[in-house]
Amino acid sequence: MDLEGTDGRERGEDDTAFEKQSALFALAVSDIVLINMWCHDIGREQAANKPLLKTVFQVMMRLFSPRKTTLMFVIRDKTRTPLENLEPVLREDIQKIWDSVPKPEAHKDTPLSEFFNVEVVALSSYEEKEEQFKEQVASLRQKFFHSIAPGGLAGDRRGVVPASGFSFSAQQIWRVIKENRDLDLPAHKVMVATVRCEEIANEKHAAFVGNEEWSQFEQDVQLGPIPGFGKKLSSIIDTCLSGYDEEATYFDEGVRSGKRKQLEEKLLQHVQPAFQALLGHLRSGTLDKFKEAFDKALDGGQGFSVAAQNCSESFMAQFDEGCADAVIQQADWDTSKVRDKLKRDIDAHIASVRDAKLSEITTLYEAKLKEALSGPVEALLDGANSETWPAIRKLFKRETESAVSGFSSALSGFDMDKQTKDKILASLEAYSRGVVEAKTKEEAGRVLIRMKDRFATLFSHDSDSMPRVWTGKEDIRAITKTARSASLKLLSVMAAIRLDDGDADNIEKTLSLALVDGRNAAAKDKSITTVDPLASSTWQEVSSSKTLITPVQCKSLWKQFKSETEYSVSQAIAAQEANKRNNNWLPPPWAILALVVLGFNEFMTLLRNPLYLLVIFVGFLLLKALWVQLDVSAEFRNGALPGLLSLSTKLVPTIMNMMKRLADEGAAAAADNNPQRNPAVASKGISNGANASSSMSTTASSGVTESEYSSPSKQE
Repeated sequence: MDLEGTDGRERGEDDTAFEKQSALFALAVSDIVLINMWCHDIGREQAANKPLLKTVFQVMMRLFSPRKTTLMFVIRDKTRTPLENLEPVLREDIQKIWDSVPKPEAHKDTPLSEFFNVEVVALSSYEEKEEQFKEQVASLRQKFFHSIAPGGLAGDRRGVVPASGFSFSAQQIWRVIKENRDLDLPAHKVMVATVRCEEIANEKHAAFVGNEEWSQFEQDVQLGPIPGFGKKLSSIIDTCLSGYDEEATYFDEGVRSGKRKQLEEKLLQHVQPAFQALLGHLRSGTLDKFKEAFDKALDGGQGFSVAAQNCSESFMAQFDEGCADAVIQQADWDTSKVRDKLKRDIDAHIASVRDAKLSEITTLYEAKLKEALSGPVEALLDGANSETWPAIRKLFKRETESAVSGFSSALSGFDMDKQTKDKILASLEAYSRGVVEAKTKEEAGRVLIRMKDRFATLFSHDSDSMPRVWTGKEDIRAITKTARSASLKLLSVMAAIRLDDGDADNIEKTLSLALVDGRNAAAKDKSITTVDPLASSTWQEVSSSKTLITPVQCKSLWKQFKSETEYSVSQAIAAQEANKRNNNWLPPPWAILALVVLGFNEFMTLLRNPLYLLVIFVGFLLLKALWVQLDVSAEFRNGALPGLLSLSTKLVPTIMNMMKRLADEGAAAAADNNPQRNPAVASKGISNGANASSSMSTTASSGVTESEYSSPSKQE
């Protein structure tokens, strides 16, 4: 740029307007400022441009950071005075101007060389020495070749604006100068770089968003993991950043780097949801594969701890490989949170499967214990005797030891510490004891039913388990005592739990003394007064936790038992007495002797006349038939008066029925006899009468016999 001189007419009356504005503009946009100075003006105030230089220096002092600008003083129409003498004077004047300018605190001691590179050249008079002038100008022109190279004429070029932003920068600088604002060249340079770099960054970001490959990635990653996601996306981002670097290379380095970082952050922020979605797919997919492999390993018979460790390590390594493949080079994203979440999920699944397996194994062995103990314990308690609890203890120990041994072997694959294992085994032992105690309590709740069943079994059946028939020869008192003693034995067995080897008590003795022996002694001698041993809620030497039936409850149960079994005993006694009555239907011996003595004459009469015997025999048959038909013995079992009343109502119908049957049989016999085959009926009248009498006797006998055989079926 060629600016008007300090003495140009364009300045107008205000010597501070355009002169200073043009000087400031030249200083702001240029790396090298050439100041034309007439040789004779050196040492002068106005002619030597000292006010202008002072203004330039003041503006430079407002800069935020030093920016070295080359000030080249071109001395025109050089005289014979050597340049070596002129240059020190000029530099001395410049230094005085620098020293007189007020400086801010930050640059109070900053030397002139930090801001300006002062150069001095001289040119001969064009009119007097034209050839020499041209040669000197050509030499000066050579200095501008490669002036921006390191060590060249153009200073440090720290405030250089790229060519693409020069137009905008120049317009902004001139606008600031025209508005009489303080000139801040570094802030302006940054502003220009900021605007252009931001425009470039926005263009690159828009290009990235519209990139087809990235759009396809963004869609595919929602469906599942993408192999090579990190490398492919890193390449796309790197291409975008390289394009930014290529276009913004000539702008301010700080701004360029800042905007590049912002662009990189925007790009990474844009792709981060896809990256997180990919990590989510990796985590869920790895977890699902782990669950499948873990279940398969357990189904294959592999130990739980070994399977858990192997599968966990294997799939965590797979997840790490997937994360490494998904990592974007430009991002420093931490995947440890997702990895920790996966680790927690795997550990939670292992814990849940472990609990489920332990619960399954525990349930299995508990079911085995319940099956092995419930039935046998119930059977042993049903047949309660002196060996019941020793047998239960033996069964309990054997089954518990077997179950604990098997359970311990099953737990070996879980790799748990001894304390935890012992705790689980102890819980199984406690469950086993609980099964026995629960079954015992259940049976104790039905003890009254058990006692009545045992009493009924022993009382109503003989030693061969056959139903007992009360014929009158049985000792009901002894049988009752035996049955009640057995029931009392069952009550004593059910009264308390005796699962431990040291469990010893006197419950049976106490019950026998209080309920059987004591009552018998009191019945014999009512003057004896004893203390009731069952008037208590606890047993001696038996803790309350092992007590199933308290002494008071035993007394109440025994009372109820006796009242409910008393009827069976009374029924047996009644049956025995009835049987005795049925078997003693003959008159007493003295009555038989009296009949023989007093009936001797009648007996002799019968012997002398046999026809009486026939009549008596026929009468006997008729009475026998009536006896059988009426079932007299059965009627009199319920008593004499009821029997007589019943017989009185049945007697006449029975006689009429017998006569009808005899008449029917006689008519049938007459029809069978043919008159043509018996012509001598009249001559044999007496004989026929005798035969008729004989036939009647035979028929009556047949009727009695049939009645004897038919009456049992009627009774049944």
